[in-house]
Amino acid sequence: AMQLQVWLQSRFLTTGDASKRETKRNMRDIGQNLRIIAQETDMNRFWDLDYSEALMPESWVYEFEKVQGLYYAHLTASLVRRIEWGGSAAILTGISAEVSPPGRKKPSMVFSIEPGQVYMGYQLAADAGIQKGDSVSILGKEFTVAQTLVEAGTDDDIRLTMTLSDVQEITNLQGQINEIQAIDCYCQHPDKDTLTVLREQLAEFLPGAKVIKMQRIALARENQRTMIERFFGWMVPSVVLGCGLLVGALFFVNTRDRRDEIGVLRALGNSTVQIASLFIGKAILIGLAAAVIGFAVGTQLSLSIGPDLFKLTASKLAPNYSLLRGSLFLAPAFAVVASFFPAMLAATEDPAATLTRE
Repeated sequence: AMQLQVWLQSRFLTTGDASKRETKRNMRDIGQNLRIIAQETDMNRFWDLDYSEALMPESWVYEFEKVQGLYYAHLTASLVRRIEWGGSAAILTGISAEVSPPGRKKPSMVFSIEPGQVYMGYQLAADAGIQKGDSVSILGKEFTVAQTLVEAGTDDDIRLTMTLSDVQEITNLQGQINEIQAIDCYCQHPDKDTLTVLREQLAEFLPGAKVIKMQRIALARENQRTMIERFFGWMVPSVVLGCGLLVGALFFVNTRDRRDEIGVLRALGNSTVQIASLFIGKAILIGLAAAVIGFAVGTQLSLSIGPDLFKLTASKLAPNYSLLRGSLFLAPAFAVVASFFPAMLAATEDPAATLTRE
């Protein structure tokens, strides 16, 4: 039972941590949920075009690198323009490398684009018969098709994506952007909602910009992460409690079945403390063995099935040796607590009554 308890704890905690990482990555990959645009943006046109016609200095995005304590992460500057390409409407999009506030450096969620390359939307590539590696001319400059994208069912199917500097060059808008996209951090403010805090922070160092929060994406991300944390916060204590009851029941059965031996020991003059110490010592040894075996089995099982369950974060699966250190202390302590009352009941029983009954 002790091995089962430690095994379940090791497996739940290891896979639980992996599940939280996987959930964060999946929620992150839904997309950025903050859009930072110029204050003078015509919002009717913005929602019609899905980008701001008002331009901002590219230098604004680098201001975020200087400010501590921001509720932002994964900042990306972009320049978007609608053009005609190959006789069809196209959305020209240039994106920068990610910018991170101080102390908030994270793996990039933007795919890497090299200068001179273009990622071509599904519909544009299909209409023109373009394949990966082909050379195409966009606004008078030659680009190599790095990838033709799969059908998305959105305006991404007519999008031409390249580096920000390339789009700035071919549109003669050097040093200009029209949007900064970001993800808000998973933070709770005691007095204000997150959007209010975001806007106050932005107003302090970029008063010429404003932030829009895509509430559906933000709410979906927050609800999913909260659900996962609550689930494992409830599941692990339930498993521990269930295994504890099982351990106590097994120790009770064991002491009851050995009442005749306990009676003989008492009749030979062994004290209650000496007899109880035998059961407590046994519990400690069982707890130590269970900690080692349970951790090894649980961890190995998690590592073997984890890559199939958590494909995005499989490389981060690793033995958590802090669990072993905790188990080496907690498992024996748990076993002692579970065995204490059965041991004391058996050790204090009248040996004459026990031997007469037997």
